[in-house]
Amino acid sequence: GDMALIGPRPLRVHYLPLYSAEQARRHNVRPGITGWAQCHGRNGISWTERFKLDVWYVDNCSFLTDIKIIISTIKTVLNRDGITQEGNATMEPFNGYN
Repeated sequence: GDMALIGPRPLRVHYLPLYSAEQARRHNVRPGITGWAQCHGRNGISWTERFKLDVWYVDNCSFLTDIKIIISTIKTVLNRDGITQEGNATMEPFNGYN
């Protein structure tokens, strides 16, 4: 696998057939260790919001955006923000509708 430091977090391969055309746009850039969605809620946001943030990154990726993501990721990790989704230990599995 070819990953970048910044980009949409890679998801499980069995999710591929579940993506809408818009959600699949997240694959137009290399996956990363951290990304725009991780800075804006991590596991505390819905799948819909995560995909929306991933596609926003695809449309707006730049060196400056990547610097913002690095700084925000450091703050998010240190503050332990968004580790769990409300009512769940982690995010619920993606089913194509959530």
